[in-house]
Amino acid sequence: MEKFGKSQSVARVEDIRLLTGHGRYIDDIAPAEALHLHVFRSPVAHARIDGLDLTEAREAEGVHLVATAADLHEYGITGGLNCVTVQNRDGSPAANPKHPILAEDRVYWVGQPVAMIVAQSPEAARDAAELIGFDYEELPAQMELARGDTDLHEEAPGNLAIDYLLGREDETKAAFDAAAHVIRQEVADNRVMVASLEPRGCYAEWSDDRMHLAMGGQGVWGPKSELARLMGLDDEQVKVTTPDVGGGFGMKAKLYPEYVMAAYAARFLDRPVRWMSDRSEAMLSDNGARDLTHEVALAFDADHKLIGYHVKTRSNLGAFNSNFGQLIQTFLFGRVLMGVYDCQNALLEVESYYTNTTPTDAYRGAGRPEAIYLLERSMDYAAREMGVDPWELRRKNFIAPDQFPYKSVTDELYDVGDFNRLLDRAAEACDRDGFEARRKESEARGRLRGLGLCYYIESILGDPSEGARVEFMKDGTVNIYVGTQSNGQGHETVYATFLSDQSGIPMDQIRVIQGDSDLIAQGGGTGGSRSVTTQSNATLAVVGSMVEKFTGFLAEKMKVDPEDVSFDDESFRIKGSNAAPTMIDVADMAREAGREDLLQHEARAKLPGRSYPNGAHVAEVEVDPDTGGVEVTAYTVVDDFGNLINPMLAAGQVHGGVAQGLGQALIENVTYDEDGQLLSASFMDYAMPRAADMPFVGFSTEPVPSTANPMGMKGCGEAGTVGSMAATANAVMDALWSRGVRRADMPLTPHRVWEMLADVQRAG
Repeated sequence: MEKFGKSQSVARVEDIRLLTGHGRYIDDIAPAEALHLHVFRSPVAHARIDGLDLTEAREAEGVHLVATAADLHEYGITGGLNCVTVQNRDGSPAANPKHPILAEDRVYWVGQPVAMIVAQSPEAARDAAELIGFDYEELPAQMELARGDTDLHEEAPGNLAIDYLLGREDETKAAFDAAAHVIRQEVADNRVMVASLEPRGCYAEWSDDRMHLAMGGQGVWGPKSELARLMGLDDEQVKVTTPDVGGGFGMKAKLYPEYVMAAYAARFLDRPVRWMSDRSEAMLSDNGARDLTHEVALAFDADHKLIGYHVKTRSNLGAFNSNFGQLIQTFLFGRVLMGVYDCQNALLEVESYYTNTTPTDAYRGAGRPEAIYLLERSMDYAAREMGVDPWELRRKNFIAPDQFPYKSVTDELYDVGDFNRLLDRAAEACDRDGFEARRKESEARGRLRGLGLCYYIESILGDPSEGARVEFMKDGTVNIYVGTQSNGQGHETVYATFLSDQSGIPMDQIRVIQGDSDLIAQGGGTGGSRSVTTQSNATLAVVGSMVEKFTGFLAEKMKVDPEDVSFDDESFRIKGSNAAPTMIDVADMAREAGREDLLQHEARAKLPGRSYPNGAHVAEVEVDPDTGGVEVTAYTVVDDFGNLINPMLAAGQVHGGVAQGLGQALIENVTYDEDGQLLSASFMDYAMPRAADMPFVGFSTEPVPSTANPMGMKGCGEAGTVGSMAATANAVMDALWSRGVRRADMPLTPHRVWEMLADVQRAG
């Protein structure tokens, strides 16, 4: 039996399958006989639809169906996509205009679905789309995060969707009135695309009065109930499955219009229907992310203690509310508003606007990267303005270890933390003491060197409850059914490892089953760094149930008291006997005894509280002032993830998150023109980080085990992104500060950095 020590690195078992081309993604599993869906999309950002001529398209060779919103309405699909909304500061609900599957009277962004074509082949569907006559009256595009003259939705006068307030208004104002130092600045957080390796896709089939939707997603239960609602079906009439997924990052969590179109066509035609996005289509239709600007102010007393924090944010929702779009820059941003700092006087004010752009939604971190980016840029800037060491300013304001559990100004209960200890470790790991010598060496070569720090904290999100079911099979293997969904994180490895550690079942005999709403009745899906913590908690509960029931069975079989039977994580021990049956052995005994009830075990468990991963990211950069080029020469991460199940997988998650944060900080940027045309709709125009752009990421952990779950764990899936943007931008700011640059917004591209230096030089 292959056995690993607890909290040891185990190589990902799924990698052999995935790296040898044996992964099964949506495009691999779609039925060969399926028809192909193509979406005719709006070529303009804002227009009134005057007419749609579908005659030639419907008569084109190989075409089975061409439909518009009117056809969906006739079939009973009249509702709009669901979303979560927030309350305005006055207690009224935020705006919630209908987000239709296909455009109805107007189009609102370039790429919005207008009509659908189903044909024998992708080529036939695309050819038919060229035959659609689309008459429209173009309207002014609303592109600014401000009250506009053209209302996109009557529910949102001036295009203001949300007017939100969180925090302590009067106390914060009083803190600023009493402050010895007030530091103000403006900070922008640029829009990015998710650009997952595998674009979105699905197929749908109607059989035996049931709809089966297979999709590349992050959980099957939300899409299941949403599809049932939109199509007027009972929940039991809908089955949703998810195969291997090539990256999700929050963007694939929701039900998109194309999935409803495929389901409608499959039922209408009584044929399987498949759809797969191409890259440019993904850039037009996948939810965007970030896209906000801030006015921020920090108040300090004479001893540089932070006594007040005030944020005014303007955020871009895009053309409609997306699934969690309203929550991200309001409630979720507020979760970590004050970060790791001991300040109870804080205020967040948010105005969110509709614009003629793709809707925005979750992207790795969903609100926490935005909040920490702003706070850590602001703390760094404040330190420089007040002439103090940025690291020491943070230390002075950290929540102290003896203050935990600590209730934040936004009612988050941080359970544990030792931020100074991690910062000490980071200073040593990045060789901070040697930085000045490296800076002088760079200056001797005509380069500018900078060191940037971000100390982040994030809050684990999502449903704190999760379920697990373990099934013993006749062939000696064991299935564990889980309520989360792997998008490439290594769930097959970590869940099997944890079950093996707790039960003694050999890891190579465990099969992880996920992504099937028929096999798994309930689950919270993957998102918010919740997966391993919530799923492991559920696995502990089901192992406890197994031990209890197997103990009773063995006691009865061996004619001893249940108290005489114990389990040591590998095998059962029976007092007065040398027998040491394993879980597999007991399951075999139960099968022979006809006890089928002992071959399946199920449990649900709820975490008693949230955990709060935190840590220090340190970026070191070198800037070429002649070209503006930025090279990240070193990158150091010291994280507190609590107890780890598999350190290697945690390191992999951090590396991926850092890559996405560095991408946004240095090169990624979604750009529209004044008419709402997307100018960055291909990888020729939208820069993704390549291997040459990435430094070696030094990763280590300094665990302070969480008290909010029995494993002492803290989620790690999004932490790399939460910490990396501010660390990188602060490093560039450090390099440019001596040249007089005082504002540096992402992305810090060579052209932008060169312009900053040139502007300072022109200003004298």
